[in-house]
Amino acid sequence: MNGRRTFTKGLLSVFGALLLAFCLSTAALAGQKLPSLYLGYVFTTHHTPLMVAAKEGKAFKDSGAYFEEMVPKQKYKLISADGKPLAVVNFIVSKSGSETATLFAMNRLDLGLASSTAFMSGIDKGTKVKILCPLHVDGMSMVFPADSKINGYDDVASLIKNSKNPLKIGYHSPTSAPRVAFEGALHNAGFKITGNPNDADADILMVDLKSTSNLIPALLSQQVDCWVGPAPHPAVAEYKGVGHIGLNSRELPPSGQWHDFPCCVMGASEQLIAENPAAVQALTDLMTSASKWANGHKKEAARISADWIGVPAEAVVKSTIIYTTDPTEKWMHGEEIFLSMLNSMNKFKGSMKDTDIKSATPILYDFSFVENSLKK
Repeated sequence: MNGRRTFTKGLLSVFGALLLAFCLSTAALAGQKLPSLYLGYVFTTHHTPLMVAAKEGKAFKDSGAYFEEMVPKQKYKLISADGKPLAVVNFIVSKSGSETATLFAMNRLDLGLASSTAFMSGIDKGTKVKILCPLHVDGMSMVFPADSKINGYDDVASLIKNSKNPLKIGYHSPTSAPRVAFEGALHNAGFKITGNPNDADADILMVDLKSTSNLIPALLSQQVDCWVGPAPHPAVAEYKGVGHIGLNSRELPPSGQWHDFPCCVMGASEQLIAENPAAVQALTDLMTSASKWANGHKKEAARISADWIGVPAEAVVKSTIIYTTDPTEKWMHGEEIFLSMLNSMNKFKGSMKDTDIKSATPILYDFSFVENSLKK
């Protein structure tokens, strides 16, 4: 009898020890801190897929991941389709792609949405990041005063040729896609372009306005004759009666080259790609699904991004932006044009200098995650 009691007592002790170990293990797992990631983006409808994914939350569960709101517009849990938390993602608002590239260089960002030209410039300077996928095509315009009659490239070219002084064109960021696309096309068309206000022999003077918030005020104060910028700012200027869209990027010469042209992309630090590929894959899956949703629900997407940014939805809904994460052959050709333009204008000093798209591709891109997303 005593032997049986001893056996039972010993069995209970073993069971108790196992139960305690299980509880401690579970507590330890529960107490594990999720990785905290920092994602930079700009207040532009070019980044609508991120806003849509954050606002619609669990509706994107079938994409492979979704956001769970912690602090509106600031902090979200990234959760896998099976309910496993992967990371806490902190949204950081940048003034421009140039600022996003700087934050990457300072190790202040893990992920970022910005123009591909901003990423190219950052990588050229040695920043360890990779472009993961496109976000959209098109969505860039040249805006003139509200009473302007400029309509199309021929009118713009005639204005430049007949102007006694260099035409002052404003832009919001040195590495922004609108600045590079319009300046590059005008440069290739034979116009002499400068950033020096004392160069009276130039046809065009490019003026750095530092932020999209300065675009409309600079036009109204006549600091510039016109400006180039990303959506929704051109449409908002027209909607408010303070500007006129005289030229869209699709109309730049040569004809047809600028249709479905690259602009913003999503990128990640090489460290994040190496250390947390699951989170990178989940975010790429989410952006792929959110891009498709934004294309198919244009009014709802316009309402979400307009409310997020603080602009009229009526202006946003007119946008011609197409959201996509697919690096198609045409998109890559556009990237090749960007690379060539930046080199022809001597914008590169480091790893991108004198490169072609073939040699630059392994330095600039990691499409492995979006290839997985597009297969789903």
